[in-house]
Amino acid sequence: MKRGAISEEYLGTYADVLAEVSDTGRLLHRPELDSFRDLGERAAEEGHSMRQLVGLYLAETRRIWGTLPGVARVAGASERGRMGDAVLGAVEAAVSAVGEGHERAQRMAVRQEEAARREFVDDLLHGRSNLGKLAERAQRFGLHLADRHAVAVVEGVEKYEDANPVVRRIERELFGRFEERDVLLTTKDGRLVCVVGSSNAAVLEAFAELAERPGPRYRAARRVAIGREHVGASGVVRSYEEAVGALDLAEHLVLEQVRLSAAELLVFPVLLRDRAAIADLVRTVLGPLTQARGGAEPLLGTVLECSAAGYVNAAAARRLGVSVRTLSYRLERIKSLTGYDPSNSLHRYTLETAAMGARLLGWPDTEL
Repeated sequence: MKRGAISEEYLGTYADVLAEVSDTGRLLHRPELDSFRDLGERAAEEGHSMRQLVGLYLAETRRIWGTLPGVARVAGASERGRMGDAVLGAVEAAVSAVGEGHERAQRMAVRQEEAARREFVDDLLHGRSNLGKLAERAQRFGLHLADRHAVAVVEGVEKYEDANPVVRRIERELFGRFEERDVLLTTKDGRLVCVVGSSNAAVLEAFAELAERPGPRYRAARRVAIGREHVGASGVVRSYEEAVGALDLAEHLVLEQVRLSAAELLVFPVLLRDRAAIADLVRTVLGPLTQARGGAEPLLGTVLECSAAGYVNAAAARRLGVSVRTLSYRLERIKSLTGYDPSNSLHRYTLETAAMGARLLGWPDTEL
């Protein structure tokens, strides 16, 4: 027999227990409580809600109340009150035990789901699984890997974990505006990662904006890097690696901007493909700067800050925290030591390329 959408089998020995409690006034025994916990756990595993279970138990209490031996036997109001208190205490204990079992099953299901999600994310972002099987698993998490996807990666002032308040806020705001279809938000190696299908380009923009400005009391991202769109599961890996690579480049180059596009930084991976050539360029062009008093670092920084300021001396001097006169002296020193004149467009390009190569290779702190 069914009561609504949930079977009476989840009541177990509930009616018999209440009958005995009404007769004796005893408390529920541990084996009985364990039995109710098991019933609650099984009900959760089979998809029944706690609301359904509570409704089932309360309806059964109401149905059998008049037939309980203690109800039929007691006469005085005082005795009736003691009996009612004992039975209601048993109802509370039984329902509480059922609830514990239900919550236990839900916690286990959540842990299993999180483990499966984490395994999928690791396999997806590192391309460690069979592409066909990966595509099948992706559907469970709302991704269609046959389409084009782009990946954004956020680096914070502190590591992002799944329970981080900023992560929860971004997730809540993002999915409050957009459907979750073909969007995956997760954490990886202390960074926040968003995989988005090409049809949801607005989601990527909203994600970047939320990371940059998560709102009062939340810490903003240090940097947001966005990889290019690519097709398929391998395309997700490629876009992710581009975004992570952009973050690493920004760290080496000490870039100021918060949002980075991997497409705009493609020149740097090209430079690094031939490390021997870029190292030779750095040694040849910038090597003489080591002869300067104070070493090469101040003059190397001058080249990069002048470039960032568009070679407007007043702006470059402010960025460097020196006077315009000091800046002019440094530029002359760079010219005299290297033979390259920053005021010459071709020489300037060579100096800038060598300076960026130096940052990428860690020179002058690292020997080339």
